[in-house]
Amino acid sequence: MSLISQNPVSRNKVKFKRDDEVVSINGDINDTENGLESDFEISKLKKRKKEKENQIEVEQEKEIKKLESFLFGSIYSPLEFGKQVEEKAHDVVAEDGSALFFLDSSTNDVELSEESDYEQKTCKERKAAWVDEEEERTVINIAKVNRLRKLRKEEDESVISGLEYVSRLRAQHAKLNPGTEWAKLDSGLRNDHGYDDESSDEEKGVVAASGYGNGEVIDDILRTNEDLVVKSRVKLLPGLLEYSRLVDANAEEPSNGPINSVQFHRNAQLLLAAGLDRRIRFFQIDGKRNTKIQSVFLEDCPIRKASFVPDGSQVIIAGRRKFFYCFDLVKGKVDKIGPLVGREEKSLEVFEISPDSSTIAFLGNEGYILLVSSKTKELIGALKMNGTVRSLAFADNGNQLLSSGGDGEVYHWDLRTRTCIHKAVDEGCINGTALCTSLNGRMFAAGSDSGIVNVYNRDEFLGGKRKPIKTVENLTTKVDFMKFNSDAQILAICSTMKKNSLKLIHVPSFTVYSNWPPLNKNLQYPRCLDFSPGGGFMAVGNAAGKVLLYKLHHYNHA
Repeated sequence: MSLISQNPVSRNKVKFKRDDEVVSINGDINDTENGLESDFEISKLKKRKKEKENQIEVEQEKEIKKLESFLFGSIYSPLEFGKQVEEKAHDVVAEDGSALFFLDSSTNDVELSEESDYEQKTCKERKAAWVDEEEERTVINIAKVNRLRKLRKEEDESVISGLEYVSRLRAQHAKLNPGTEWAKLDSGLRNDHGYDDESSDEEKGVVAASGYGNGEVIDDILRTNEDLVVKSRVKLLPGLLEYSRLVDANAEEPSNGPINSVQFHRNAQLLLAAGLDRRIRFFQIDGKRNTKIQSVFLEDCPIRKASFVPDGSQVIIAGRRKFFYCFDLVKGKVDKIGPLVGREEKSLEVFEISPDSSTIAFLGNEGYILLVSSKTKELIGALKMNGTVRSLAFADNGNQLLSSGGDGEVYHWDLRTRTCIHKAVDEGCINGTALCTSLNGRMFAAGSDSGIVNVYNRDEFLGGKRKPIKTVENLTTKVDFMKFNSDAQILAICSTMKKNSLKLIHVPSFTVYSNWPPLNKNLQYPRCLDFSPGGGFMAVGNAAGKVLLYKLHHYNHA
C-alpha cells in the first residue's frame, strides 16, 4: 500500500481548514449564519499575515545591512562630507520654528581654497614614474648586515620598513655625495659673500649656453643619453704631454705571465687583458677601482693575441697553435675553431679584424694571408705576397688590406676583388715588422726591424710618392707594435726588446713628447698598448704581468 493517499486533499481545502480553525478559535465568525462575512474576514487575515511577513523581511534586511556596514563600511549609504552636519543643524530648531544657530562656511571656504591651491601646486610637480608596492610590505633588519648599521638612528634599532630604508639610503647618498655649488647657474647669486669681487656672472663672462637658460630644458637634456660635454676642438699641443697615472687596470688580478694583448671595448668601459698565463681577463675601467668582471681560462693555448670584434659581440683569441678560439660575450660561451680546411699552418698567433667586423686576416706560411669569415669562421680566401708576411693593417673600412714582410715592401690589397692594387718599397726598410693605419685611413705607419718608423700619407703613397712624411728614429731595436689614437694626433711606437722602449709621437708636428716615458717610472718591457675610443685612457701591458693605466687630460671622454 502506498504511503501517499490516493485522495489527497487540495491545497485550497487545507488552507480553508486552517483558516476555519483560526476563526473557530477566535469566535468571530459564524460560518453557518453568513458565508460572505467569513470570506471577508479570511481575506483580512491573509493581508495581515502578508504585512507581518513583509515587516519581518524588511527588519531582517535592515539587520543584514547594519552588519555589513559594520563589517565593511557604509557601502549602501556612502558618507558625504558636510551633509550630516547640515542635516543636524536643520534638525535643531527652536519652539517657534526658527533655527537656534546657523553654520558660517566662509572660513571653511577659505581653507578649502588654500587646500585646492596647494593640490594644484603639488599636481604641477613631477610625479614618480613608478612606485614599488613591495616597499610598504618589506621589512629590513639593518642590524644584521655590517654595512647597513650606519643607517641606524638609535643604537638598539634593528628592523625598519622598506619605505624608511629607501629614505635613509637616499639621505646617506646625499651625505656622501654633496652637490657642487659651482656647477649651478645661480650659485653666484646665493654665494656672493664667498667671493671677494661681487661681480655678476655676466661681468665675469660666465653665461648659460643657448637653450639652457631655464630649468625645463636642463631637465630635458638630463633625460637623454647624449653627451653633455662636447669634445674639445683645440688641437693637442706638442712638447709636454699632460697625463696622470691611475690605478693599474688589472690591479685586482695581475697576470702571472707577460701581457700580450690589451684592448678597450667600443663602449670605453670594458678592457680585456690576455697573456701567456692562458687567461683572458675583463675589467670595468673607471680609473679608481677597475673592477674585475670575468676571466676565462684556456687550458691548451698560451695567448699570443686577443682582440674584440669591432661590433663588440665576440673576442677572437689565438696562440701558437693551428686553431683559435672565439668567445661570445653575449652567451658567455667559448668555441674552439680550426684547423682551417686545406691549410697546414701550425700557428695562427698574428691576425687583424676588419673594421666592418666581416673578415679576420691571419698570417700564414710562405707569404700567404688567410681570410676567414667572422660569421661562419670558415676560410673564404687567401692572398699571396712575394716574401714572407710579418704584419697586417686594414683600411677603407675593411675594403682594403695593407701587408708588409721580409721583402721590405708594402702591399695594398683590394678585398672585393682579392687582388693587389699597389706595391712599393718602404724607404730604408729591409724587413717590415709592424703596420698600423689611422681611423680615418689618411695615414699609415710602417716599422722595421732596425727601429725605423716611416709615416706616410696613404693617398700620396698610392699615387706614386715613395718618400714618407716623417721618419722617426727614436727606437734602436725592432718595432713590434704601433697604434694611432682615435683622432690620429698621437702615435705610439713600442719595442719589446728594451726596457721603457715606448714613445709617444705628436702627429701634427711629428715630434716625440719629451716627458714620456715618465722619469723615475719603470715601464718594464712594454709589449702592447691601446687607447680608449674617446682618447681619455691609455693602457700599457708589460712583461711583468701588469696593465698600466694613464689618463690623458686633453681628452674629455674615455
